[in-house]
Amino acid sequence: MTASSTPSTSNFLRTIIERDLVEGRYDDKRWAGRPGPAGVQQGGEVDSARIRTRFPPEPNGYLHIGHAKSICLNFGLARDYQGACHLRFDDTNPEKEEDEYVQAIIEAVKWLGFDWKYRDEDNLYYASDYFGFMYEFARALIESGDAYVDEQSPEQMRETRGTLTEKGTDSPWRNRPAAESLALLEAMRAGKHPDGSMALRAKIDMASPNMNMRDPVLYRIRHAPHHRTGSDWCIYPMYTWAHPVEDALEGITHSFCTLEFEDQRPFYDWILEKLAGLGHLRRPLPQQIEFARLNLTYVVTSKRKLLELVRAGHVAGWDDPRMPTLAGLRRRGYTPESIRLFCERLGVSKADSRIDYSLLEQALRDDLDPRAERRVAVLDPLKLVITNYPEGQSELCHAPRNPHKPELGMREFAFSRELWIERDDFREDPPKKYFRLFPGNTVRLKYGYIVRCTGCVKDEAGRVVEVHAEYLPDTKSGTPGADAVKVKGNITWISAAHAIAAEVRLYDRLFADPNPDSGDKNYLDALNPNSFETVQAWLEPGTEAVPEHFWQFERLGYFVADRFDSTAERPVLNRSTTLRDAWV
Repeated sequence: MTASSTPSTSNFLRTIIERDLVEGRYDDKRWAGRPGPAGVQQGGEVDSARIRTRFPPEPNGYLHIGHAKSICLNFGLARDYQGACHLRFDDTNPEKEEDEYVQAIIEAVKWLGFDWKYRDEDNLYYASDYFGFMYEFARALIESGDAYVDEQSPEQMRETRGTLTEKGTDSPWRNRPAAESLALLEAMRAGKHPDGSMALRAKIDMASPNMNMRDPVLYRIRHAPHHRTGSDWCIYPMYTWAHPVEDALEGITHSFCTLEFEDQRPFYDWILEKLAGLGHLRRPLPQQIEFARLNLTYVVTSKRKLLELVRAGHVAGWDDPRMPTLAGLRRRGYTPESIRLFCERLGVSKADSRIDYSLLEQALRDDLDPRAERRVAVLDPLKLVITNYPEGQSELCHAPRNPHKPELGMREFAFSRELWIERDDFREDPPKKYFRLFPGNTVRLKYGYIVRCTGCVKDEAGRVVEVHAEYLPDTKSGTPGADAVKVKGNITWISAAHAIAAEVRLYDRLFADPNPDSGDKNYLDALNPNSFETVQAWLEPGTEAVPEHFWQFERLGYFVADRFDSTAERPVLNRSTTLRDAWV
């Protein structure tokens, strides 16, 4: 938990933690230095970590911006209250999980600025580490009469579960003898039954108004290899069963979950109380507390939908800069500081809401503005020839590296007869209130001279290929009398003889609809056809395209050298965001 942050404002989660610390709720919690049941923890010392939280991703995809909120919350609260935060992989679904995702998640959490170290502890864990414990706990629940093996098909279980207004129906296997259920569980474990033929269920209350308490499934049969345990298991725990057990084994005090798990909390508590009563878990037990998840406009965060975007080729991969994944945001040019700032500004709420994407972009601007060095780039180049400037001659102009940091000094670049300007900075027939180049008009070439446009050259198709102008010799920026001539227009430029060629990738929002997957919409219909464009651009000399180096290109926005494709010999830059919100 190495990331620093701005001072945190109070919220209901902090209030709960502070109340628990004052009341000494976890003062007697033991920690043996490793996860384990009551028999292991009983021999440990009083836990020196005042609280323990956890970030528990399933390794079935890359982390996205919604996960960033949970990461900042769990690691940040543990840091602020002198506690520990565990990184735990909830790898209980072998058919969807891969080691690629494990490594990507580890990299993303580290990049965001956090780690799972606490003193000499390395708190990186996997649910699969606890498969043996979970199996023994399941046997104990059968022996105590709190679980049974059901031979109904999944379809039959759904049919007998009832509805929100109708009670469920008891399974015909609900009251089978414990010895029989134990024998069947052993047979399931040994691979003697096919997928879906039977399942282990908790015996709670089929008439409960909370449908999650109507004998939920604990184990299902899946003859599928696991990315860590191989073929050792063919039965796998359901997440709702594994989650509380994992928390308890790891000595978690505060299990922060998003609101969709609120209805699961009674089952979470039921499991913990039953296992503690049977002597398998040591009190004090973890508590589950829910908060609102992060929902952004113009974004989908469903891993299934993100995977579909990747597999169908709508994006170039999980780290495509248009993706809301942390890997994508990183490649786009978002900094860890900007994402932490964004999450800090959001705060913590008990009610779901949709946050405007522009707030994320503004967090990036606010982070980069005081840090990014300034440069000039021309993305849609048009040749400007200063006809009265001597051929072969050049002179240096100067500009601040960053106006917020005068101590960084000035950068210098050449002025010459032939320059590159943005095509949009010239109009042969300008509209009203157009103050840039057009025949007869004068503008200042920023940091250089004032020039007067004298005309243009067109190709056979009538397209302007060259603009001509004359410079006013006594108007160079920074020299005496430079402001004697007043102009309304001010444009950027680069010396054609000194410019650096670059590939620039212009990224925009992936979806054109602010709520692309709400209701019964097909989110693929909302894809923005203008979300990606590649241009051949020119950069100010001295712009070294070191991977992940960022700049503010004047008038254009913030750009970053691509972390994989950019080299000094072949710069490849990504637009991170414009200088202001273009979607207002």
